[in-house]
Amino acid sequence: MASSPPLSSSSGSPGRRRTSPPLHSALLREDYDEVLESEVFIDVNRLRKYARHGIPPEIRGVVWKYLLGVEKSDRSNEFTQRRARYEAYGEIDKENVEVSKRVRGEATRYLARAKKDNLLDPHSAPAIFEAVICAYINCNNHVEYSPSFVQVCAPFVITMKSECDVYSCFERLVNVIYESSLDNNINKRVAQFLSYFRTLMPELYDYFEEEELDVGEWASSWLRYLLAKELPIQSVLDLWDVYFSTPDYVALHPFVCLAILRHLKDSLEDLEQSEIRSMLLRLPKMNISRIVSQAYNIRSEIQARYGTIVSVRA
Repeated sequence: MASSPPLSSSSGSPGRRRTSPPLHSALLREDYDEVLESEVFIDVNRLRKYARHGIPPEIRGVVWKYLLGVEKSDRSNEFTQRRARYEAYGEIDKENVEVSKRVRGEATRYLARAKKDNLLDPHSAPAIFEAVICAYINCNNHVEYSPSFVQVCAPFVITMKSECDVYSCFERLVNVIYESSLDNNINKRVAQFLSYFRTLMPELYDYFEEEELDVGEWASSWLRYLLAKELPIQSVLDLWDVYFSTPDYVALHPFVCLAILRHLKDSLEDLEQSEIRSMLLRLPKMNISRIVSQAYNIRSEIQARYGTIVSVRA
């Protein structure tokens, strides 16, 4: 299903729509170009430093590949390694009748919701979702398919230049999510998260209880999939810029979730149960830079209260 690999990053992504880059991206572009144009070695530490402040959308896919370790910083064997990766992907079985049907259904629903963002091509994106997710499941029989894989895959379909790159990045991220789940099961993570929530925002926590909100429904989803399902896609892209620039982003993620609750506290307290549920499962667009800054403050606050941080990995 995959075509021959492009050995440059100049081609457009097959699953996304072409859009003009925003003017603010030019402010960072020169810094990124200085790093990316190096012919011998890519300084990934500098890319991480810049990425914490955002990545221009037209080069986001290129930068993410370095941050996720898909592309190596040493460029001496770049073309050989890239070709090997493309050939390996081409040999993966992408047929899975059961998974394909489920992916198609979830992708159709997701694309209908994401239509207003105009970031995904509704004609080519479904086939990419299907091929990438089926390839991953076929290569990782120990991992159970989740409908959330479509939302986790979507940022890579938007940003990457080829189907193979989508797969490589999706594989890296889902492996991180899966491995973190082995370290700490979801029930323990939700319990620890709710303990922090109750400590930091007792009034909001009590209000959720009064409204008989099913905290397990939204909290487990928030913690599992890095808010790929709940945040608007542009906010996911901005958040993952920060995450992929952070060495242990899965440890930071629960505090980002707490920061979002604190940010929305006043609005949530004015809503009833069904409205609260709707907002928590479809979060509004927000300033990710401020949310992340608040997350670090919350982590420091919890550390001061407890004397240590109990891991609540994503």
